[in-house]
Formats: sequence, C-alpha cells, structure tokens
Amino acid sequence: MRRPWGVALLGVALIVVIVVAAAVALRVGSADLTLRDVIAVVLRRLALNSGEGVTVLADRIVWELRMPRVMGAAAVGAALAICGVVLQSLTRNELADPYLLGISSGASVGAVTVLVFGITLPFVPQSLTLTVAAFAGAVTSMVLVLGLATGRSGALPPGRTILAGVALGQLCGAFTSLAIMVFGSRDVSREVMTWTLGSFAGLRWPSAVIMLIALAAALAVLLFAAQALDAFAFGETSARSLGINVVRTRWVLLILTALITASTVAFVGPIGFVGLTVPHLVRIATGPLHRTLLPLSALAGAALLLVADTLARSLRSGTEIPIGVITAAIGAPVLVYLLRGQARRS
Repeated sequence: MRRPWGVALLGVALIVVIVVAAAVALRVGSADLTLRDVIAVVLRRLALNSGEGVTVLADRIVWELRMPRVMGAAAVGAALAICGVVLQSLTRNELADPYLLGISSGASVGAVTVLVFGITLPFVPQSLTLTVAAFAGAVTSMVLVLGLATGRSGALPPGRTILAGVALGQLCGAFTSLAIMVFGSRDVSREVMTWTLGSFAGLRWPSAVIMLIALAAALAVLLFAAQALDAFAFGETSARSLGINVVRTRWVLLILTALITASTVAFVGPIGFVGLTVPHLVRIATGPLHRTLLPLSALAGAALLLVADTLARSLRSGTEIPIGVITAAIGAPVLVYLLRGQARRS
C-alpha cells in the first residue's frame, strides 16, 4: 500500500466513502427523503437545474439543516485527524491526541461556567455564548500549558508539555465536577453531559463555513511544514541537522493545532478517538511521510465522523446518540487491535 499507486487507491477509496456517507447522511433522519430529492435540492442550490419538483420542505431539510451538518462533520473529522498527526510527530508520543494541551478540559470549564451559573457575555448573542465561552476556555488552557512548559531558553520540551497538559486537565476536571455537583441542577447536568460527549445537532452554515476555511488554511500550512514534521519524527537532533529551527517550528505548529482544536471543541464539543486512532491507521497504510499522511488522514477523519454522525442520528428512532459515544465505540476496539498487533510483533 506504500507504493504510489496504493496510496492513490486509498485516497480514491476514502473519497468514495465520504461521498456515499454524505449522500446517506443527507437522505436519512427524522424525515427520510429519497436520493432523487437530495440530488435535486443540491443541483438546484448549485444552480445546475431549475429545481422543478423540489418542495420547500425538502429544500429546507437538505440544504439548511443537513448539509451544514455534513460539511461541518467532515471538516471537524479532518481537522482532528491532522492535529493528531502533527502532535504525535512533534512529541514522538503515540498516545498524543488533539486534546494534549488540556484544550478539551479548558473548553469544558468555559462551557460549564456558562451553563451552571447562567453567565452572559457582553456584546455576544445568547446563541453564541456557549461557543465563545468554550473557545475562550480552550485558548486560556493552551496559554497556561505552554507557559508552564516553556523553559528559560524558550524551548518547549515534549515531556514537560504533556505533563503540564495532564496537570491542568485534572485541575479543570475538578472544577467542572465541583460546579456541577454543588451548583448544577439535574437539567444542567444533562446538558453538560451532552455537550462533553459532542454533538453536531446545532451546526449551521456560518459555523460550518468557518470550520472549512480553518481546515483549508491549517492543511496548507501543515503540508508546507511536511518536511519539518518528517524530521521531528526522528528526533530533535535529526531536525537540527537539516537546518530546522526546532524551537520556533514546535511553537508555531503547537499553537496552530491548538487553535484548530479549540475551534472544533467550541462548535461541537470534545470528540474523542478521532485524532488518536486515525493517524495510526493511515500511517500503517501509507508510511510516515507527512506529504501523504496529512491529506489521507484528513480524508479518513472526515469519513469516520460522517459515518459516526449518521449512526448517531439513525440508530435509535427519535433520539440522537452523542457523537463521542459512537467514536469511542469505533475507535477503542481499533486502538486495542493495533496495540495487540504491536505487542505480537515486539
């Protein structure tokens, strides 16, 4: 599979999976539509036909409700996957994931503060208060972790960064648990639990477009830095020998991945296992070179979350399962299988 034709074949297969998964996601739901209805709505919106026979209800369901959710799910899955790739290379830690810097814990503090205490933010619409608070909490957590891990020389050792992230994550977890137990009602507790397991239910076009733009920009930057990431995978000494400024590159890439992750958490909540599992699976198929690993991981992450979100909406009639439950059910067994395979080969 590591031959060029094998990598290309994998890319084509992932694109096919994304297209099929997107078509199914647009068709199924509380109001099932035919594939012909979906295609007619999409073609009408793209000005490729007159839209004859398209009902107002079908147009609203497909384009205004389901399409932004599909685009957002694909963007979030791709973003989490490429962030996982970068962090695993920068830290040389196979267990690194996009929430390494305590981002999900910090976002949870912001979300819980708003939900439990009913805080409103000046100049922020009520509908965006939770998103803004979660993003602010995630960014604050990132700043604190990087500040704690930075040495006098400005270096950012991976080991110390991981420990700082773990420590701050525990502190944030203690705050959220205390706030919910002491001040939260049963309804608030249920709302917090739903948010912490992730959901695309409230995703609309503005949020989806922001995520797509952020993904495209991040992927372009990371592909430009692919050679540096290849060097980091072999250690800092190898990177320095190739003329790479290790400290500056690590800072830039860590901040970039942290901001992208913070954006995904702010819009849809924390979603586990995507950034941890997908890079391992793609790396087995393509090898460690980031010029192929990054785009294929993006495709695989998008496909995974599209499938997971469709399952979350359709497995139980009338009830939406949190997306984090689905990704854990898929990702945990895969990770266990990979670990057992490594154990047998060692």
